[in-house]
Amino acid sequence: MTTDTSTQTSTDPRALVLAAAAQARVRIDRVRADDLDRPTPCDGWTVRDLLSHLLAVADRIPAILRGSDPDLLPRTVDGVADDGWAAAWAAREPDLAAALAEPDVLGRTVTHPAGAMPAAGAMLAYTSELCAHAWDLAAALGDTTGFDDRLAEPCLAPLRAFLPPEVRGADEVPFGAVVPVDDDRPATERLVAWYGRDPEWRP
Repeated sequence: MTTDTSTQTSTDPRALVLAAAAQARVRIDRVRADDLDRPTPCDGWTVRDLLSHLLAVADRIPAILRGSDPDLLPRTVDGVADDGWAAAWAAREPDLAAALAEPDVLGRTVTHPAGAMPAAGAMLAYTSELCAHAWDLAAALGDTTGFDDRLAEPCLAPLRAFLPPEVRGADEVPFGAVVPVDDDRPATERLVAWYGRDPEWRP
């Protein structure tokens, strides 16, 4: 993937989604059973809670790209064995790839939780969510190194537009206040800070 993300990824972000999913998989593969009750940067969530939500995100992306109503889709996945999270994620990757490869997918208008939008916009939104939650998981496990900032960078401007600071605290907006960070911080850290995470958070 090149670092020129200005036009290509805004019109066809499918490779970004797949790369962000792979980046999340690396962190999911590191989770062990005795990590599941660790705290995460997501307020009130353990690693188990975060993994449950990540699996739901992996289910929601294909469903929403195929026309599902996000209000009818689960936000968590239950019933996964303590040693089954990596396999559960891997089992979802083929359907994610298949949905992204459907010939007309980029021409669709879909319903994201933020509202109706072009499918490419929803893909960027989910890329940012996958990047943020992969970082959340990495932080919970104590190692936030190795993130590809080329995935987060093209998500920053859309994220700031649809999630402005003034909407924080509303019942339907489950994000904390923006954490101020310097503009020269890595893109992944700027992204998680916009979601309300402190890049310096440690378990």
